[in-house]
Amino acid sequence: MTTLPDWLQHRARITPARLALMADNTRWTFRELDERVTHAAARLHSRGARPGDRVALLARNSADYAVLVHAVSRLGAVLVPLNTRLTPAELIWQVQDAGAGLLLVDDAHAPAAAEVQAGAPGLTVAQVGAFSALPAQRDFPATQFQLDAVHSLIYTSGTTGRPKGAQLTFGNHWWSAVGSVLNLGLRADDIWLACLPLFHVGGLSILLRGVIYGMTVVIHPGFDPAAVNRAIDEDGVTLVSVVSTMLQRMLTARGDAPYPPTLRCVLLGGGPAPRPLLEACAARGLPVAQTYGLTEAASQVATLAPEDALRKLGSAGRPLMTAELRIDGADASGAGEIVIRGPTVTPGYHGQPEATARAWRGGWFHTGDLGRLDEDGYLYVLDRRDDLIISGGENVYPAEVEAVLLAHPAVAEAGVTGAPDERWGQAPVAFVVLRPGTRASAAELQAFCQARLARYKVPARVEFVPALPRNAAGKLLRRQLGV
Repeated sequence: MTTLPDWLQHRARITPARLALMADNTRWTFRELDERVTHAAARLHSRGARPGDRVALLARNSADYAVLVHAVSRLGAVLVPLNTRLTPAELIWQVQDAGAGLLLVDDAHAPAAAEVQAGAPGLTVAQVGAFSALPAQRDFPATQFQLDAVHSLIYTSGTTGRPKGAQLTFGNHWWSAVGSVLNLGLRADDIWLACLPLFHVGGLSILLRGVIYGMTVVIHPGFDPAAVNRAIDEDGVTLVSVVSTMLQRMLTARGDAPYPPTLRCVLLGGGPAPRPLLEACAARGLPVAQTYGLTEAASQVATLAPEDALRKLGSAGRPLMTAELRIDGADASGAGEIVIRGPTVTPGYHGQPEATARAWRGGWFHTGDLGRLDEDGYLYVLDRRDDLIISGGENVYPAEVEAVLLAHPAVAEAGVTGAPDERWGQAPVAFVVLRPGTRASAAELQAFCQARLARYKVPARVEFVPALPRNAAGKLLRRQLGV
C-alpha cells in the first residue's frame, strides 16, 4: 500500500452526519468539517501555496486550527506547526530553517508574527480566521495521500542548542493511529479531548485520529483543569491525553468527587510519571495508561493497556504493534538506551543529515532515552535523554539555555540542570561562573534569557559558583551541579 484516500474526504463520505468536532460553540459534522477544509484549501491555493510548500501555523487550539491542519494536507503542502511559547527570534529561525513561505496566525499571535515577518524577508503572513469561512472559491478533486510523502515538519529541541525538524510522513501518522487503536480499542461512543497544544505531536495526533477513526474530538483552547473535568462530566469524554502536571491539577480541582465510568482512559505522557500521582489515581479508580512516545515516532511507541494500569503501575507498557523496541547497552540492572524502529518512525531530520545518521544506526532509531524492560517485556522509562529537563510537559535541553547564558558578556561558564518543581515537575536551574572583574545579578541573567528563550526555558533560579564540575576530559558533569 503506497496511497490512501484523503482521510477526511473518505470519512465525510461514509459517516457524513456523525459529529466530528466540538470547540467552544462550534459543533461540526464530518460533512461540515470537510466543506470548510475544501474552502480553506482553495484559499491557501489563492494565497500562492502549492504542493510541497511549507506552511507554518502559529495559533492557539481552535476549530480553525483543525481546519487548517487538514487543508494543508489536502493542498499537498507540508504543515509546520509552531510552538506558541517561543520568542520571535526562535520562530524566525524555525520558519527560515523549514523554508516556509506562508505563516498562518491567529489574532493572539499577530504581534509576534509581525516581528517574525520583519526578520524573515519574503514571508507572507495571513490570518487564520480568513480560511475557514464559507463560501468556497473552488473545489478540490478527490485527494490521494502518498504514504511516504512528508505530512508535517515538527521541531523538537536539540542537544546542541538548535532544534531539529522531524519529518513525519503520512505513513508515520497513519501507522501511529493504527497502533494506538489496536491497543486501546475503539467504541462507538468514544470522544477524545484535546487539551494538549495542537502544535505538539500529542495534540496533532488526536486531530488525525479523529478523522481516521470517525471519532468526535473536543478541542479546548488551552489547559484549564476545571474545564477538563467539566468536559468529562458533561460532554461524555471517554479519552483524554495529558502530562503529569496537568493530571495533578485535575485531581486537585476535582477534590473528592469521583470521575464518571464513561471516562475509560487517561493517556499520560510527557516523561516518567511520579509514583505518588499514579498511586493517587489508582486509589480513585482513575484508569491511567502511561505512555512512552516522542515526536520522531509520531507520538506513541509504547502504551500501557488499561487493564494493566494497576498491575504494572509506573510502566509505559509494551510496544504498540506498529513499533519494535529494544534496550541497547544495558547495565547490570537492565537499564540502557531505548532504541526503536517501525513504520511510525521519522525517515530523518530536515536538512540535518549528520543528526539523522547519528540517530539512525544499524536500522534502529536511537532515542537517547534510558529505560528497562521487565520480565514480561513491559517498558519502564528511567530518564528522558541524559540531561533533558521535562518542565510541564515541555522539553528543555540544558545546552540551549547554556548557549544563551554564555552569550552574556559577564558569563564565563554556565551549566543548567533540572530541579524538582511543585507545579511543573521540573524547572531549569542555572549555575554560572562570572568573568573576572564583572558583575551580574540573577535577575539580570534571567531577563537576558527571557528576551531570547521561551518562558519555560528560562532558569527558575541562577546560582553563582566559583567553578563547574567537570571530568578529566573537561566535559561538564551536569548531574553534579549543586551537589
